[in-house]
Amino acid sequence: MDHTNHVRLVEAELTPDILENATVYGLDDEDIGSVSHVHGAGGTAQVVIDVGGFLGIGAKPVAVPARQLDFMRDEDGEVHAVTSWTKEQLMDMPEHID
Repeated sequence: MDHTNHVRLVEAELTPDILENATVYGLDDEDIGSVSHVHGAGGTAQVVIDVGGFLGIGAKPVAVPARQLDFMRDEDGEVHAVTSWTKEQLMDMPEHID
């Protein structure tokens, strides 16, 4: 996926309503998870990503700062995130418990 034409979200758009269910892509555009929910808003928000599993079953939730992900909209207006983390690195993070 070519992200060069995708519009980056501004800090004010880092809200649960906009970010929840966004796909998270890693290196080589590998689908590594999706945003299950968000704590807070803006640059201080914590994003909970469901990593691994199949169709949401068996996924491990991990929390990361929103500012460490590059959120953007594609040509169809769909929000997604790009990260330099791999699926394995996210799986090694502590499990997020609400």
